[in-house]
Amino acid sequence: MTFTLGPNALAAGYRLFSYDTVGSTSVEAMALAHRGDSGRVWIASPEQTAGVGRRSRPWQTPSGNLAASILVVTPVSPQQAATLGFVAGLSLMEALARVAPALVTHTALDGAAGSGARLSLKWPNDLVSAAGAKIAGILLQAERLPGDRIGVVAGIGVNVVAPPDGLETPATSLRELGCTIAPEELFTELAESWLVYERIWANGTGLAAIRSMWMERASGIGGEVAIKISGEIVRGRFETIDDEGRLVVRTPTGQRLITAGEVHLGAVASAAAEG
Repeated sequence: MTFTLGPNALAAGYRLFSYDTVGSTSVEAMALAHRGDSGRVWIASPEQTAGVGRRSRPWQTPSGNLAASILVVTPVSPQQAATLGFVAGLSLMEALARVAPALVTHTALDGAAGSGARLSLKWPNDLVSAAGAKIAGILLQAERLPGDRIGVVAGIGVNVVAPPDGLETPATSLRELGCTIAPEELFTELAESWLVYERIWANGTGLAAIRSMWMERASGIGGEVAIKISGEIVRGRFETIDDEGRLVVRTPTGQRLITAGEVHLGAVASAAAEG
């Protein structure tokens, strides 16, 4: 198979550059931005050799997985641009609801309901299994461009056949969960779903709707959470996500708003954060 865009993405003017292997789809996408590209372009590959995850950690994509990045050029503020991470998470969940409904329990946009092993979105940037193992990671990069615009690259890495080696947290793959799809098939649905959710987001004006849909699929709401932030560990209860997409944590000393950090959920959250 080859990577292709679906009919709706094509009609909306999205473009695609695909590679058999690539250093980093996000690097390629941001390079296009600096060459004056207007955005709405995807970079996709089944293998990535020099990707970067959160906190500049190496993120390789073994052959047969999916590495995809989309470039969005927008006039919004950096704070608004950061909320495209929620668009990416919802788009990926929706794509999986279409190609692997047995993995998903929420109702898809077309009304089709799935059942089976539950997937959920973990703040700020992961898709996890019911057991909390990472299936996919999302990383946003934003840079200022001429003309008072922001170039945003949303990088999405999905463990289709196997998780990368050397991860510090538990991880799994779609194959290990019993889903045998090709990365090319998943990508086509991802690009179609992105179109829907980006339109709802509407340069940040639709963030309230995006937030509401993301919360319906969120992992760990109401439970214990521990967040590593530059050496500090914040512990408390995961209350919600606020209107700006920040994690709201109820700590013993009051409410805390978290903009970034390494999050651990569940009854062993504190121990996990210290490990």
